[in-house]
Parts: sequence; structure tokens; C-alpha cells
Amino acid sequence: MKDTISITDIEVECHIGVPDDERSKPQRLLISLELEKDLSVAMRTDNLAKTIDYHAAWIRVKEICCEKERRLIESLAGEIAEAILIEFSPDRVRVEIRKFVLPGTRHVGVRIERKG
Repeated sequence: MKDTISITDIEVECHIGVPDDERSKPQRLLISLELEKDLSVAMRTDNLAKTIDYHAAWIRVKEICCEKERRLIESLAGEIAEAILIEFSPDRVRVEIRKFVLPGTRHVGVRIERKG
């Protein structure tokens, strides 16, 4: 059984980019998470401790983005996935990051998936 908690388009400001001038000022990113976990016990008991606290996960993503500057959104996605797996114990996490940097392009992005 695959139950999924999704958090879509977490808006963050982050110092990220390969050129130094791109990293010099924060830029807008949208980050989405999908967290797979068996939620049947949470459904039966209505107990937050039996699920993933999506508010806490949202806060953690925002914290990670502010911790340091990075060159690659791939690096940021990997750090988020690792932290979510360790701290929230989903069976699987998917992280998608969208960046708005190329003219005439809606966005560029990366999506990664990791298992717990």
C-alpha cells in the first residue's frame, strides 16, 4: 500500500547558482515533497504521532535552504531528501526543486527519489 503526503511548492529564497553573481543575491525556488508511508494507523487513531508532521517537514525544508549557499539545486535536493529520511522516517521521499533562471523558460528543475 502506498499512502502519500505531499507538500507542493514550498516557496523559499536561497543563495544558489554556479556563477558567483547568481549566488550573490537570494533567488526564489519552489520545492515540493512527496512522502510515502503507511498511514493506516494514523487514519484509525487520528494520532499525529502515527503519521508525518507535514508542518514540521515544511519548516525543516525552509531551514535547510537557509543554512548555506550552494551551487547546484541537485545538492540542495539531496540534502533535503537525506534530512527528511532521517528526521521523519518516510519509506520513500521525492523532492522536486524548480528554479526560475533561464529567460524564455518557465523553469528548470530537478526531481530525486530516495528510499528510507
